[in-house]
Amino acid sequence: MNIHDLEAFVAVVETGSIVAASARINLTQPGITRRIQNLEDSLGIALLDRQSKPLKPTAAGREAYEHGRRVLRSLDDLKAGVSPGGAIGGEFRLGIMPYLSEAALSAPLDRLRGEFPQLTLRVVADWSPRLIEQVAHSQLDAATVCLPEGLQPPDDVVGDALGIHSVILVASPLLGVPKAPKLDELSRFPWIMNQSGCGFRAFIHHRFEAERLPFDVAVEAMSADLRMSLIARGLGIGVLTPAALADSRWRDAVEIIEPPDFSPKVVNWLVHRPPAGRLARPIATFGEALTEALKARGRF
Repeated sequence: MNIHDLEAFVAVVETGSIVAASARINLTQPGITRRIQNLEDSLGIALLDRQSKPLKPTAAGREAYEHGRRVLRSLDDLKAGVSPGGAIGGEFRLGIMPYLSEAALSAPLDRLRGEFPQLTLRVVADWSPRLIEQVAHSQLDAATVCLPEGLQPPDDVVGDALGIHSVILVASPLLGVPKAPKLDELSRFPWIMNQSGCGFRAFIHHRFEAERLPFDVAVEAMSADLRMSLIARGLGIGVLTPAALADSRWRDAVEIIEPPDFSPKVVNWLVHRPPAGRLARPIATFGEALTEALKARGRF
């Protein structure tokens, strides 16, 4: 089995196409196709479902991908261990949830680039559940996520808690929400939320569901500023942090809602697959820098 064939296969699985894999590893598209065929011939089984778009691995291909990622990571660890000065190179695939992107993509990213100049950073954004899944399946090396207080990352990933912060509810006086509503009173109003997959939304939904109460999402909006404008116009209740409210241009048009039986808190986590190997130091450095950035921004 040829390591170059394995690299081509892993690149196709992670990018979803021959074209993108070709650009990633700087090889012609026919070259990518030939390497994957070589790997399939050596294993005696089809690894890709060529009828799917984007390309997806077969059941055997998913198993081969998991093993292949570990093999390639071990080779990177070996290179880092014997290279002069122990310089850490290769690829670092980092996932960041939207709520943490402003803090994570500033000083923490600059520190990584400064301390590990030979490391190639690839950053993707997604919601926490999806990022954790990608880390668990070795599609990402690490990810920053937010989980409701009391909920731990799954056992197949390592989670380092970076701090806890409160989440507040806000609404326009036009909506007529009581200042200290009970949960059943809250359930009578519409909500302005992120798209499905947001940890805040899932937490509120599960809490209402546990009490057998309806949870009516009136508007889904990715933009935090758009959500706040909708909340300020009285279209629904919103969820955000105290720091985000203080920074919002709509802060004077809304008021804080304080239900006595509902006070959600969220924990910031940095998750990765064990063992971290050559990426142990970059992951730790990023976690320390992100913790400092969140404290500086008043996130907790």
